[in-house]
Amino acid sequence: MGYAKIWSRGALGLDAPPVGVEVHLAGGLPTFQIVGLAATAVRESRDRVRGALATAGFDFPVSRITVNLTPADLPKHGGRFDLAIAFGILAASEQLKFKELDQLECFAELTLAGELMPIAGALPAAMETTKRDRIAVVAPGNRAEACSIEGARVFAPTSLAEAVGVLNTNQPLPLAQSQPFQNDVAEYPDLRDVVGQPLARRALEIAACGGHNLLLTGPPGTGKSMLAARLPGLLPPPNGDALREIAAVRSVLGQPIGHGICRPFRTPHHSTSAAALVGGGSLPRPGEVSRAHSGVLFLDELPEFARHVLECLREPLETGEMNVVRAAGAVRFPARFQLVCAMNPCPCGRLGEADATCRCSADQVQRYQDRISGPLLDRIDLSVRLPRVSFQALTDVSSEESTAVVARRVAAARSLAERRHGSANATWSASSVQSWLRSGGAAVTLLGQAADSIRLSARQCHRVARVARSIADLAGVEDIQRVHMAEALALRAPGRTG
Repeated sequence: MGYAKIWSRGALGLDAPPVGVEVHLAGGLPTFQIVGLAATAVRESRDRVRGALATAGFDFPVSRITVNLTPADLPKHGGRFDLAIAFGILAASEQLKFKELDQLECFAELTLAGELMPIAGALPAAMETTKRDRIAVVAPGNRAEACSIEGARVFAPTSLAEAVGVLNTNQPLPLAQSQPFQNDVAEYPDLRDVVGQPLARRALEIAACGGHNLLLTGPPGTGKSMLAARLPGLLPPPNGDALREIAAVRSVLGQPIGHGICRPFRTPHHSTSAAALVGGGSLPRPGEVSRAHSGVLFLDELPEFARHVLECLREPLETGEMNVVRAAGAVRFPARFQLVCAMNPCPCGRLGEADATCRCSADQVQRYQDRISGPLLDRIDLSVRLPRVSFQALTDVSSEESTAVVARRVAAARSLAERRHGSANATWSASSVQSWLRSGGAAVTLLGQAADSIRLSARQCHRVARVARSIADLAGVEDIQRVHMAEALALRAPGRTG
């Protein structure tokens, strides 16, 4: 009897491993079974494919049908194999006569009416298909992301009947043209709206310049959330690998991509679970840290997050990726984000104000602040205390700098860092920082004195040096000077043990 093999792609995090869809038609009682570690949604393909073939006017083989998904030890999920299974049955029963089936990779879900439905994770699958120099057969809803890859060859029919009709002509397929992703011009809030707070505005500019993590502390209503929401507008648009990785995360989540990509800004609630923050689930999905990749993750009311949830941030903050390990295997998600945190100085928020009375006891204040561990604070580069803004400052007619003005300075400083070591200063390698520390100079001497007097850890010394490098870049100076190091030390996040 008949045999056919069609190529498809699985989903494993942001990876899309190849899956061979083998179809064998044999004599005996009519049955239809799918083997190869197929989840429930994959096994339900039997009914979807049967209905789609009947609706499209094809004959369903009255024989023993066995569909084998290889490799057998790779878990298969979702309806992404529907189209490949349908093609395999039609090819094995000689209703599909296309001679170059091994040049196709199919990933689309079928409706009972035979229409092609989009799947999650089509972008990583199409990227791997392009590397193999094959044609990606996708649903129209996945055409845009599949065509975003340079050199991609994409066939996006609307229905099973249309796909088979085109393939049976054995003529060149009507391929969609490549259309790479572009940066989206996002409408971010303007920094001009934040009145007063010159120190916090300065820290925000330094954070944007170097990609540094930032902690804003102050009473309620002092502008912490407003400042955080304006950070993405100061960052240069993503490009290259950052664009593709942002799009890939959104594709895996099944979110519409279009052709405009901007830096994400994520604000999870303090009740967020560890799995939702860093990723997880029986079928691992990206968490907030990956959704914020190449963008900003803003944690408001930081001490209100569960401590074990915050501790999960330590790995991605250090490595720029998140490894989710399950019994079935490990999945890696990109997670290089810029962390911005906001918190009150005490439970009531009035601690340290000259004209307000804080009713929190010393023990309450200590317990509140101890919800944030020292190792996590070690990974925050800048810390600013925001005072309450006076009414006179609110009515001051003097104009503050707009986002566009500050963003131009940030872009100029970032270009210096890019030319120096190919990335933002926050990712300045430890070996390069160590080499700079051995070079000596007034700035290194000041850092050494501070390290001895306030007991800075090696990680803190490196982070202070990176912040000083960003301050020097903003000043347009090649060498880090003593004044730059002094400002970096003044803005250093306080560390604690425990």
